[in-house]
Amino acid sequence: MYRYNADVKARHRQNPSAAEDHGAAAGCTVHDGLGKLVQLLPRVMRGMRRRPAEPVVLDGVSLGPRHSSALSLLREQEATVGALASALDLSLATVSGLVADLERVGFAERSTDPADRRRTIVRITPGSEGLADAWLEGATAPIVRALQQLSPEERTVFIKAMGYLEAELNGTKDPLR
Repeated sequence: MYRYNADVKARHRQNPSAAEDHGAAAGCTVHDGLGKLVQLLPRVMRGMRRRPAEPVVLDGVSLGPRHSSALSLLREQEATVGALASALDLSLATVSGLVADLERVGFAERSTDPADRRRTIVRITPGSEGLADAWLEGATAPIVRALQQLSPEERTVFIKAMGYLEAELNGTKDPLR
């Protein structure tokens, strides 16, 4: 079983992309990978639950990790509440509440789709992009720092592996839908 000890941590700090630190030089067997993951995943999950230690409160609204997921998607493109719910794998009611929170702090707005007046589009409020980005940077900083330590190829493999894990855990056929 793999032990993530002080020696490995020290080598990783000296050369974060060194192959021997993460098993890439000789290849990582499924058994070795499982040994590493069963130790790392609980630590990652604990860290994710602790971040942020205190939710950020803006205009009386407590913003947390669930808001960062929705806001990140909206930074990419405007969407309907239904499309956000599908992308986030959450109920319409939950996502509607998230959008309402983002509206209250001024990060998002809803408007009628001019092409189909029955549809409501959610977008980042014009002029709030800088504030929204600043909040997102703080909320996602540990993930960004971890991804920056990987090469573009390693990031691609990491994201692909996380997609496969999510698909297996949730019984979906298409990783990263």
